[in-house]
Amino acid sequence: MMPHDFWQQIHPPGSFETGGDVTSFFVAELEDGRQLRLPIRVLADGEHALASLIINQASFAVLDALAEILAAKIEPFGIDVIAGLPTLGLTLAAAVAQKLGHHRYVPLGTSRKFWYREELSVALSSITTPEQEKRLYVDPRMLPLLEGRRVALIDDVISSGTSVAAGLGLLAGCGIEPVVVGAAMLQSDRWRAKLDTAGPQWQARTKGVFATPILERTAEGKWCRPA
Repeated sequence: MMPHDFWQQIHPPGSFETGGDVTSFFVAELEDGRQLRLPIRVLADGEHALASLIINQASFAVLDALAEILAAKIEPFGIDVIAGLPTLGLTLAAAVAQKLGHHRYVPLGTSRKFWYREELSVALSSITTPEQEKRLYVDPRMLPLLEGRRVALIDDVISSGTSVAAGLGLLAGCGIEPVVVGAAMLQSDRWRAKLDTAGPQWQARTKGVFATPILERTAEGKWCRPA
């Protein structure tokens, strides 16, 4: 597949084999059996890899499908407002808010506007940009939309859990505790330990459209799920 061909189509159930080793792409399965092909990104050790999702490169049809499924998963929590994590989480958060019938959402940000307050920010790092030192901010003008409301915190992918933990910490500093965390992809289980440091309730409150494992390199140079 060409790099720009990924994330463009959700395929019918059974379109691709899912049990064996993989080479050029990983097949993620939705709960109804439909399939989405994801590229494989090799980690620094060369022996492990992850399936990747870049949601703002996805087709509108794929984004719409993932947002619809996630909205259905979090709707039972009685969501009043969606808060989105930057950067790619904002794409999904806006789409999920629309699926829930909301007319707006609250984007958190890493770009400091002159009216932002430093006490309404936390340090932020990302697995995809670990060398960048950033801060996560909430616009003080948006706080009335969040305070006393049933908030869902949305990111595109939860991998190490660092971004979500930062978002939870930022909202906690504002006296806000989301009722649920949502993402399109739960990438391996590494996020669980990080979210435990934010509070024992977060694993149970985290919902994803689909999950993908850490892949291991085989002797033949292919990739397999861990035994």
